[in-house]
Amino acid sequence: MARGRRRHGARPPRRRRWYAGAAAVAMAVTALITYGTWTPSSGTGAVGTADRQTADRQTAAARPAGTPTPSTPATSPGRSASPSALAEPEASPKSIPKPTATATDTPAEARQPATAPAGERLITVVNKTHETVWAIVTDTPVYPAGRKLAPGQSLSLTVANDWGGRIWGRTGCTGTAAGHCATGDCTSVCGGGKPPTTLGEFSFDAYAGMDFYDVSMVDGFNLPMWINISHTTTTDPVSSAGCYKGVCTSQVDCPKAMQALEGGREIGCEPPCAAFGGDTYCCRGAWAGRDNCVPSKWPVDYTQVFKRAASYAYSYAFDDGATMPCQGACYYRVTFGTTNGT
Repeated sequence: MARGRRRHGARPPRRRRWYAGAAAVAMAVTALITYGTWTPSSGTGAVGTADRQTADRQTAAARPAGTPTPSTPATSPGRSASPSALAEPEASPKSIPKPTATATDTPAEARQPATAPAGERLITVVNKTHETVWAIVTDTPVYPAGRKLAPGQSLSLTVANDWGGRIWGRTGCTGTAAGHCATGDCTSVCGGGKPPTTLGEFSFDAYAGMDFYDVSMVDGFNLPMWINISHTTTTDPVSSAGCYKGVCTSQVDCPKAMQALEGGREIGCEPPCAAFGGDTYCCRGAWAGRDNCVPSKWPVDYTQVFKRAASYAYSYAFDDGATMPCQGACYYRVTFGTTNGT
């Protein structure tokens, strides 16, 4: 796949490292105080396929002995899990309810949220863009090919309470689901593939009854995206229109040097490491690790390219403030689109 100016150097680690012991607990509690009310829970279920940034939120040290630790599928070099982590879940249908999915032509705004069966969660994916998107939800019937969503269409599905994974959209697709897409093909995010792809990332029941989720542009940008929560006492930090702390969702204004091209057409925005390479932008060598990978010290802080479009999103590997918590059996609504609909 043509990627314009994309360079194929090694990428920085895409997962954050969890703080150990009491620090992990403190971070989770602080996040919940920030985003809403919560009630501690002693139960933690086994977590299935976890998403890219939950690997860096490792809670193993903070959990009681014997509590399962989230798995972490790899999506680029520098991540600890192997590509096989994205395979179909190994758990039997008796332990994890089989996900179901339904697409509809009814405009998403005209519908009320459905209710998931006991032991399951509801996820709704909405296409508010002006292009057809193939929505991907890992470890469900709409993975890996996706479900075709025309502008205004949405997809509803249920997953188990201990689900963990990613949601993204394929764009510029030709033919059927098995055909080529300009962005978001499985090779873009599965098993060390090629950015740019905007990711929604989730780890359910990750610690003390809390979920953690985020929008990530660490692997670049192909679609605007925001996430809303419901069925919870946690206050949703993002408005239904995609605004966060007074800043609303917009398209990424990508510098020419970071543009991903196919057939001379811009199809997305590369992350700095893929666009420029080098230890600084790839957070290698003297720039490796949380303490040294500091975008404000780069020659140009290219993370702001993504932050200006989605202030709530991960813009580089250690952008930990973008992690959001949700208490209880939360429902999720993932929207592709911008606040003003352009």
